[in-house]
Amino acid sequence: MTPPILSLSLETARRLTISNQRLSGPAAKPDAEGMLNVLRSIHCLQLDPISAVTRSHRLVLWSRVGQFDAAALDQLLWQDRTLFEYWAHEASIVLTEDYPFHVAMMRQYSEGSSPWSVRVQEWLSQNVDLRDFILAELQKNGAMLSRQFELEGIHPENWVSTGWTSGRNVSRMLDYLWIRGIISVAGRAGGQKLWDLTERVFPQFTGAELPSHEELTERAVEEAIKSLGAATRQNIDVHFIRRRYHELPKALERLEAAGRIVRVNIEDNGKHLPGTWYVHPSDLERIGELQNGAWHPRTTLLSPFDNLICDRARTKKLFNFDFTIEIYVPANKRKYGYYVLPILHGDQLIGRVDSKFNKKEGRYEIYNVYAEDSAPMDAVTAKAIRANIDNLAAFLGATGIQFGKNVPAGWRKFLQ
Repeated sequence: MTPPILSLSLETARRLTISNQRLSGPAAKPDAEGMLNVLRSIHCLQLDPISAVTRSHRLVLWSRVGQFDAAALDQLLWQDRTLFEYWAHEASIVLTEDYPFHVAMMRQYSEGSSPWSVRVQEWLSQNVDLRDFILAELQKNGAMLSRQFELEGIHPENWVSTGWTSGRNVSRMLDYLWIRGIISVAGRAGGQKLWDLTERVFPQFTGAELPSHEELTERAVEEAIKSLGAATRQNIDVHFIRRRYHELPKALERLEAAGRIVRVNIEDNGKHLPGTWYVHPSDLERIGELQNGAWHPRTTLLSPFDNLICDRARTKKLFNFDFTIEIYVPANKRKYGYYVLPILHGDQLIGRVDSKFNKKEGRYEIYNVYAEDSAPMDAVTAKAIRANIDNLAAFLGATGIQFGKNVPAGWRKFLQ
């Protein structure tokens, strides 16, 4: 007899997600061990070059551990090598112990018959000399910056695109060799990537026998669900090893049949949320605790690229929070601002902070603070938001905070 499907309230599903994302209860320790533990829960830190406040990966960590020393993160990346840079959601910081999961990208990149794959293969076949030159230079010199490759006597066929990569042949080849796993990011110099041969950076993975596509996918699905809390197939597909799950529907069937994932219903006002939802068996005890009131809320600001909210459709479904990054929206058409940090308060997203760190003046500038219609307008909430703004300003190294006039009336006394 098939056991009944477990039902979760929408509130419990939100709290499970937030808990698994390390955004409830006591913050993790702001040291190398604490950050590594956070990465083991969320699996990737998306890298983004925009630093209106600070780089996104630093914000994601700050939301979970508070103020931390960047040297501790550098130690994990460039000395311990327990973390490395690769392509997960997007370009990301990921766990070295997860290296086998990312081999799918290394195997599949540029393969296939899509117009993109055909174009990449054609460009590569035209630029064998460039490829061989880069690898020979790295073999001879060790880690190098992209600008250090001097193409004397080599005349590559230009990579043509409508974006910033057009004509940047060395950078394009380096990216190709990186995604294929032939070279790796061995360090950073002034924010720029230092490239080296993977066989020198991660010799333990060079030539290692790897699990099958099916096994890697099953293990990656389990890790994704543990990070997400409750998730549909669509949620999993855009999380962790985004859109690289080999035959994902079949993998879900196998995992459910083996009891390695558990189907659940999520109920909101007597109705089931659409879709087939799964949780990991290791979370069943935690679900019971949450249903019995074991919940330790926290208030924090989130990066616009935070793992909790990077799946916009899922964010809308679970939190009833519409969030769009307006970086590329013309200024006169923005609804909230250029770089907006959502406010997580307990199990709700209650508002947004439109801000920028003015490095020249050493000032954290809060242009606008917005509240959702359902946001609590009380002193406790306002003080929690202000405490987070103060903490973030200290993390940025700001010597002052400046608020604009647009602050919700119910919070104004404590924010300004």
